[in-house]
Amino acid sequence: MAWVPAESAVEELMPRLLPVEPCDLTEGFDPSVPPRTPQEYLRRVQIEAAQCPDVVVAQIDPKKLKRKQSVNISPKSEDEEGWKKFCLGEKLCADGAVGPATNESPGIDYVQIGFPPLLSIVSRMNQATVTSVLEYLSNWFGERDFTPELGRWLYALLACLEKPLLPEAHSLIRQLARRCSEVRLLVDSKDDERVPALNLLICLVSRYFDQRDLADEPS
Repeated sequence: MAWVPAESAVEELMPRLLPVEPCDLTEGFDPSVPPRTPQEYLRRVQIEAAQCPDVVVAQIDPKKLKRKQSVNISPKSEDEEGWKKFCLGEKLCADGAVGPATNESPGIDYVQIGFPPLLSIVSRMNQATVTSVLEYLSNWFGERDFTPELGRWLYALLACLEKPLLPEAHSLIRQLARRCSEVRLLVDSKDDERVPALNLLICLVSRYFDQRDLADEPS
């Protein structure tokens, strides 16, 4: 059995989705300053990854997980309602409606709060599905406020988009960046937790995907 170097094994299992140039992982790094560009964000990820141990053990309390969780979602990419419920959860898709109380023990119910964009999920999505789901979530965002659940999925889907972009994806990400700018203008405080996430999405669209006319003006 051939021995495979650790870095090669990781690269094979998790191929890079975004180009990252080699850099000094300590020079000029200030963790208190938020990243201003996608390159700075990826550099921060490199630094954090370098500080992580090769093997970690998660201490999971099984009592906090609900048993027999399932989600009814069509494997077809055109199942818009199914994808929205899968990504954002039934509770959020119902505009905050709360169902009747039950006697079940409390726990993490992903059917209600939405499934996170795990690598095991997004890595199996082809470009057509990535574009479709991004369109569904962007349409939902067009009529509602920004949420952490939405932000995580939007970022993950943008990271999965391959260049050169398809025409429909090109139009879609521009629409998304404009909506992020609109929501950001309505935020009362710069300390609002939504601002960094909105800034990052705008930066990804304008810088990484070369939509320079949508970029923020340098201060």
